[in-house]
Amino acid sequence: MSALAHVPASAGKPAPPPVRRGRSRLLPYLLLLPGAAWLLVFFALPLVQLASASLYDPSGSLTTGYAMTWAFGNYPDALQAYWPQFSRSFLYSAIALVLALLMGYPLAYAIAQKAGRWKYLLLVAVVAPMFTSFLVRTLAWKTILSDNGALVGLLRDVHLLGPDGRLLATPIAVVLGLTYNFLPFLVLPLYASLERLDPRLLEAASDLYASPLRAFAKVTLPLSMPGLIAGTLLFFIPATGDYINAELLGTPNEYMIGNVIDSAFLVRLDYPQGAALSFLLMAAILAIVFVYLRKAGTEEVL
Repeated sequence: MSALAHVPASAGKPAPPPVRRGRSRLLPYLLLLPGAAWLLVFFALPLVQLASASLYDPSGSLTTGYAMTWAFGNYPDALQAYWPQFSRSFLYSAIALVLALLMGYPLAYAIAQKAGRWKYLLLVAVVAPMFTSFLVRTLAWKTILSDNGALVGLLRDVHLLGPDGRLLATPIAVVLGLTYNFLPFLVLPLYASLERLDPRLLEAASDLYASPLRAFAKVTLPLSMPGLIAGTLLFFIPATGDYINAELLGTPNEYMIGNVIDSAFLVRLDYPQGAALSFLLMAAILAIVFVYLRKAGTEEVL
């Protein structure tokens, strides 16, 4: 018995297999390979090609060819020629974003916290327009806002529009189109954040004599900030580069920078200018996003 007492408990059991640390460390990188290859082939390489095209000799053409002259002057020339379209793009997108926030935040909150058994039906209603082509949805707005449509007739009857007033082919139509087409990109991230909101936190704020407005500012809004940041970025970035809404719902006076880039590549065949405008747009959006994220992150910490 004394000899058995000194036998270790693990005696007679098979030894565990050795841990392959090198292979386990490489596994996450191997999982990243398909996505990295996709980004390399379909994003990084076209971006490099676009960057080189923006520095071609602007006097070249498809028939005579383009020479790489490192023409950095393409950038200030393009900006000087089309700064109204640049400013119009950011202005229309900002106005559309404000309208989307005024509609989308209450909608996302109602679906997440008040809809009950109707929650998923309302989510389907939000996403359902995206099952239709972006072009078809915009053409539908062209019908809704037409001069002989019911909406314009109603606005004329209540004297919000003059007898010859119109909505189509105006900045209002372009902004409404942007708001409608990109609203789901704002609502869905907001819903995801608000759906995780614990109602007991609002009850606690009420027990501490906080008004509904103060409870929203101190509890609901900070907790929904991740979804709000994601939603505003998902809305603002594609809206700024959009050209379909201005093309179908506006006139050349409402054209945004996306329309100019589309014309440079497909109509005028001016590849250096189109590439330069594309890079200027990307740089401006990245700068705005960087400042926004810095500011939003600071406010979230506070």
